[in-house]
This record gives sequence, structure tokens and C-alpha cells, in this order.
Amino acid sequence: MAENFETPAKRYRIGEVVRHTPFTRQTIHNYTTMGLIQECGWTEGGHRLYDESVFERLKLIMDLRKTKTLSEIKTILLSSGNDS
Repeated sequence: MAENFETPAKRYRIGEVVRHTPFTRQTIHNYTTMGLIQECGWTEGGHRLYDESVFERLKLIMDLRKTKTLSEIKTILLSSGNDS
């Protein structure tokens, strides 16, 4: 008898995010500190974890950086309700 279960969402450490994006570790840290992206949790060792949504968020930030400052981007993200 098969039971239903959900596969847990993948969580990415900062090094994995860096490997899959053009951003540096410091940039990811800065964007987190500024509130442009959010971690979804922490490892037992105190490392930040990000979910899959961070990649879409970083892509949006990268597109906005072509014409906007980080301060403007933060305002845009907050005003659009896209602050998570």
C-alpha cells in the first residue's frame, strides 16, 4: 500500500547559489543583509540556506541592476509586494 508523501524542498547553501549564478559570495551576503533576498533557514553550523525562489529573485535583481540602484531595487521590490 503506497502512502502519499511530499518531497522536501531543496535548500541551497550560499556556495551552491554562487556556483549557479554570476554573483559572488559577498554579493549574496550583501543582498541578504540589505533585504533584497531572504534565507529560508540555517544549518546547525550557522550557515544560511536559500530555497529555489532565490534564483528567480536574483535574476530579477540582475535585470533591474541594468537601470536601477540597489536602493531603487529595494523600493521596487517592497512596493510590488515582492519582498519575500
